[in-house]
Amino acid sequence: MAVTAPAASTRSAALRRGWWTIRHRQLSPATFRWLSGLAVWSLAFIIVSGGLVRLTGSGLGCTNWPTCTGHQVVAPWHWHAWVEFGNRLVTGLVSVATVLAVLGAVVRDRRRRDLTVLALGLIVGVLAEIVLGGITVEHKLAPQYVTAHFLLAVVFLADAVVLHHRAGLADEDIPGRPGRARAAGPAVALVAGWTRRLGLALVPAAAVVIVLGTVVTSTGPHAGAPNVPRYKFSLHSVAQLHGSSVEVFLGMTILTLWSLSRNGAPHRVLRRAEVLLVVLVVQGAIGYIQYFTGVPAALVALHELGASALVVAVLTFALGLSARPEEADTARSRSTRARSLTPTSTGS
Repeated sequence: MAVTAPAASTRSAALRRGWWTIRHRQLSPATFRWLSGLAVWSLAFIIVSGGLVRLTGSGLGCTNWPTCTGHQVVAPWHWHAWVEFGNRLVTGLVSVATVLAVLGAVVRDRRRRDLTVLALGLIVGVLAEIVLGGITVEHKLAPQYVTAHFLLAVVFLADAVVLHHRAGLADEDIPGRPGRARAAGPAVALVAGWTRRLGLALVPAAAVVIVLGTVVTSTGPHAGAPNVPRYKFSLHSVAQLHGSSVEVFLGMTILTLWSLSRNGAPHRVLRRAEVLLVVLVVQGAIGYIQYFTGVPAALVALHELGASALVVAVLTFALGLSARPEEADTARSRSTRARSLTPTSTGS
């Protein structure tokens, strides 16, 4: 008893500190934003790790769910079983990250409804992914379930990106509701007219590209388990359709970047557009290389990583097309100052 008393006292003190934090909501907005960024990274990672399970042929390494084999929770000493079981462990870590984001939204100093709703969306997403993962295993990795599993992960990655963005917005107290706040001021467009509309149109264009990419995957050799039926499409035709959508998306991105530059968009908007362009070019190059080299698994894994990066890049760009009043004034003043310092050529 003398040995266990200090440990019990330590646990009791930790619980009291945790309860005090929850009651007094002492989590700073900066710490909460860090937690939301952790959620973005973890959800992007689970997309890649889930793809590795499929690409290594380990999707049925654990034949049961939620156990691995029969009544055995931990995987047996077999390569495919441990790849699948490892992905389940990663899912557990992702669950911890999302739970921390939800708890952070609840105990955040000056609690905001928008952040709480978005954080709860992450929990819903993880639970849905766990259930859908079990259904996918039960259906022997049929392509339609694998596709749904991937697209659902993309949706909740997008939710995490929006949460991280909004967590960076300044707070404004709600009159008569102490401890509650909202995002300060109405959003102000940093670019206007058709340039802004074209920039926002990149989001649905990216969605089309990603969905068509899943059709290609579900038609080809890496759709799921080797013996399950693929989509009854011509792989060549759907690959061409997917490639055409990427080319349209690339053209829209270049046109948007040209318009932003011509109309004097703030530097941070231009920088995010440039990042999106780089991600898209690299992703497109990987796609074409894998098509002409027989779709090797390693390149498919890189392509899935690129899909996660594309989701983050396009949403970060679209969300950055507007800002709160003070941020908008700062961004415009910096852009004006940068243009005034840029040397101009004169005719001789």
